[in-house]
Amino acid sequence: MLALLRSLWDEPSPPNPPRRVWRDWALVCVLVPVAVLEGVLRPELPWRVVAVLLTIGLVPTLLWRRTRPLLMFAIIFGATALAPLLTEGDSPETNTMAFLLIVLYAMFRWGSGRDAAIGLTIMLVAVSLSIFFGRLARTDIVSAFAVIFAAIAVGAAFRYRARARMRELDQVKLLERERLARDLHDTVAHHVSAMAIRAQAGLATSASHPDAAAEALHVIEAEASRALSEMRAMVRVLRHHADLTPGPSISDLAQLASRPRSGPAVDVGISGDLDDLPPSVEAAIYRLAQESVTNARRHARHATRIQVRVTADDTSVRLQVTDDGDVGAARSSSGYGIIGMIERADLIGGTCEAGPAPDRGWHVTAVLPRTGSAA
Repeated sequence: MLALLRSLWDEPSPPNPPRRVWRDWALVCVLVPVAVLEGVLRPELPWRVVAVLLTIGLVPTLLWRRTRPLLMFAIIFGATALAPLLTEGDSPETNTMAFLLIVLYAMFRWGSGRDAAIGLTIMLVAVSLSIFFGRLARTDIVSAFAVIFAAIAVGAAFRYRARARMRELDQVKLLERERLARDLHDTVAHHVSAMAIRAQAGLATSASHPDAAAEALHVIEAEASRALSEMRAMVRVLRHHADLTPGPSISDLAQLASRPRSGPAVDVGISGDLDDLPPSVEAAIYRLAQESVTNARRHARHATRIQVRVTADDTSVRLQVTDDGDVGAARSSSGYGIIGMIERADLIGGTCEAGPAPDRGWHVTAVLPRTGSAA
């Protein structure tokens, strides 16, 4: 039990909390006039001016609720605890102050474990004092705690959900990097083997043909440069248990055109100079096309065709995959498969975009550098 409490206390804050966005400013702009209207239209409101001013003064805490949740929480309970000193013991609270539950939610969603523990202690002390001094009726105790712990539960639930999704995204990226590492293995092995063969040939002919040895050194230099270029991409790859199976190539795209028993047909078209592409680029093009075709067959409702087009110029290789299916709710550009595709393209210095086509269907566009390495 002690270890569990210590782990909760040491729980870090979620990374990259959203800062103030337009919705926060809109909420502030709505709550201020609502508080004023309540002060005007609610005749039984005690200490009307103090209650309205207190409410308006606490509204800006919403702007910092994600980045400084404990401080905003302390300001709220400190102000509400000191306010009765100005109102002869009465609690100057408005119904508009229900927005304070948003700050409570934010503390358990975006705060650290220490923030949550301290904030919960402050809240329990404040509620206990309200009960002790009679500002909170006994009949309202159960409902008050129910609302408070409901806000806490929602914040904790969204925190857990975000963490689980982050773990899933990290797993997708890790698996994609493992696949890329296997594909790049063949590239480096090819270059190193060529260098070794040329070196052996140069040594064997150096005595009788010095020019051949010099030519071998030039070839070794070129192969070493290309190998280093490929290795720059591999530095970014987290590799676990990679096997040595050969990676796919551009020529393997023809396998995607085989028509299944059901589903749309796949039409593959290749154009441009694709002879000297590094194996890493060929493997990436194949993997991106394979994932795109798989997604189209799985999610493109009423699709009759899937087109795969690969074109190349002097600096880049472009892949386009389109279908004519319906764009439904099941198709999203934030799915795990598309995230893996973007990760694969980014690791070798390229880009990948996916989304609905202007007229109908879905399209995936990837542009990769011919060198197969990030700039």
